[in-house]
Amino acid sequence: MDRFSAAVIQMASTADVNTNLDQAEALVVDAAEGGAKLAVLPEFFASLYFPNQQREEAFELAAPLDRHPVLKRMQRLAAAHDVLLPVTVFERDGPHYFDTLAVVERDGSLVHVHRKAHIPDGPGYQEKYYFRPGATPIKAVSTSLGRLGFAVCWEQWFPEVARLLTLSGADAIFYPSTIGSEPEEVGAIDTQPLWTRAMVGHAVVNSVYVVASNRVGVEADASYYGGSFVADPYGELAVVADASPGVWQAELDLAWARRNRAGFGWFRDRRPELYGGLTETP
Repeated sequence: MDRFSAAVIQMASTADVNTNLDQAEALVVDAAEGGAKLAVLPEFFASLYFPNQQREEAFELAAPLDRHPVLKRMQRLAAAHDVLLPVTVFERDGPHYFDTLAVVERDGSLVHVHRKAHIPDGPGYQEKYYFRPGATPIKAVSTSLGRLGFAVCWEQWFPEVARLLTLSGADAIFYPSTIGSEPEEVGAIDTQPLWTRAMVGHAVVNSVYVVASNRVGVEADASYYGGSFVADPYGELAVVADASPGVWQAELDLAWARRNRAGFGWFRDRRPELYGGLTETP
């Protein structure tokens, strides 16, 4: 399928997982009824953003993928409404914990798992306390909607991730996110324009669609600004959300993205034999 409608979903999560799942389900149903075949929820939509602080009790939110309650419910939802869902969950694998993105197909099957490889650490984003860096290959996946790429939040700042996904065949890249005010820089730094520009750059230099979804609302000392968007391969923003909960969607034309990529010749003129320095530690 070279053309389909993709939706970005914004929601303000609460401390109650079931309330959040009910809210997420209602928004996904709205997207599907509006014609979306793929819907992107924010990172860790089923809970408050727990890595804002170091708390041992937050590890209770984690579960193995094969019996993760959040993933199981999203699988049922995807099958019931014929919509592909990239779902971020707190995964427990033995003694290890991961920020994991599971790609749920339109029939409810699990077709791809990406464990977030780039883990931030700083005020308000203390993820290294919780998550082991993933080592799953960064590559696109074949789906019923085409060859697509998926990565998680902090990974949107790394051009290497978007390039690897495109090199492996992605015509569109999807980023579930959680980003907002910087606790120690409140009022001094507004990261929303930087967040958007970085990913729009990925869209242009890789000639792919970039779809990013973010949470909204106030949690503890952080305010999440939303601003979810869909950027096309020219860097034009097809939709941009405000700071409220809701659903926004746009049509993606993957065949056009491929023609555009071939026409510009950026991948034709790459010189990977000269890029060895990218893998060297300074």
